Amino acid sequence: MESTKTSVPLHIVIVGSGIAGLATAFCLGRAGHQVTVLERSPHLDDIGAGIQISPNMSRLLFRWGIGDALMKVAVKPEILTFCQYSTGQELGSSLLGDNMAIDHGAPYLHVHLLLTLARPYMKLEIGARVVSVDPFRPSVTLSSNKVIEADLLIGADGTYSIVRDIICPNSMPQATGDGAYRAIIPVKMLKDDPELNSLVDPPQCHCWIGPSCHIVSYCISGGNDYNIVMVVPEDESFLSWTAEGDPERVKAHFAKWESRVQKLLGLITSVLQTRITVSPPLPIWIHQGNRVALVGDACHSLLPYRAQAAAMAIEDAAVLGNLFSRLQSKSQIPWLLEGYQAIRKPRTTSTMADSWLNRKIFHLPDGPEQISRDAQWKNRMGRSQQEGTDHTNQWGISF
Repeated sequence: MESTKTSVPLHIVIVGSGIAGLATAFCLGRAGHQVTVLERSPHLDDIGAGIQISPNMSRLLFRWGIGDALMKVAVKPEILTFCQYSTGQELGSSLLGDNMAIDHGAPYLHVHLLLTLARPYMKLEIGARVVSVDPFRPSVTLSSNKVIEADLLIGADGTYSIVRDIICPNSMPQATGDGAYRAIIPVKMLKDDPELNSLVDPPQCHCWIGPSCHIVSYCISGGNDYNIVMVVPEDESFLSWTAEGDPERVKAHFAKWESRVQKLLGLITSVLQTRITVSPPLPIWIHQGNRVALVGDACHSLLPYRAQAAAMAIEDAAVLGNLFSRLQSKSQIPWLLEGYQAIRKPRTTSTMADSWLNRKIFHLPDGPEQISRDAQWKNRMGRSQQEGTDHTNQWGISF
């Protein structure tokens, strides 16, 4: 793809400057198209959370030439461990580190960064809130009444996409019943406690699973900070995408969890809370006029229980960029969009189903199913360690 550029440059407008929008802008811009990205916020901020970069995502980022920059800020976990919530008993562990690169051709990384790769390939307009979309012209109208026309419109505007509404009306996001609290703690605070030091030395991804809740934690920011995501049943306090939460409310959810969890929660001074909503699988991603399409969460919002939302958006961008680098006539746009949907839709639909399966497996209530799950995981862990294959997924879950 790197040497392939279109002979028919399009003006492409992308709505949204999240990971999906920026990655798509990079891929389409590098393919030779003129790209304008519209962001409704008046300024761009880091989202303030860790991103788990699995091999299918890091492979592309390395291919795009940012491997060295990525590794400077990323943390490569050595171990993935699942624990029982109340006792802390290890249910399953897997060696990651270099083994992930051996198995999958790219490393598994945890990273805290804002994707800025696209800047040389796009014109970015911030404070540009889209209020309406004309799919046939095609064009968007901003809140300032400015109209921007394009050859192709891409909706990368997330779960609450305005672009999606003109492709699949009545596809509003649905509550999942879950909410997430997110907190960041300096790693030094964990190293000062012998019991918590084992969570960061060596670096690892740690997951506690329990009835209706789970916690995922890992190092970010080059190993200087520790990211904690705590998933709980949502209540009336989860009213927005991101808002300040109450640390005391968090502690109440995990009052019966093991001592390391209690110590971690005791170090938290502030949290962000997020209502977890997803859209149902869409029947189509492309408007009938063949000039508007969707990428990322706008067309396949995922539960965060498989660490694949960002990866799926990156893959969307790679496929679009590759296809449109080969554009030789505007008459080919419908065919390329159809090819994009045909390539991506089955994969993302399967990934969405897997994330729902993980939710069920992680959140089993105490009882026969949970006992059976724990016994199976421990048995698989023991067998895989004996066979020397414990760096692969041995738990029968989708991860």
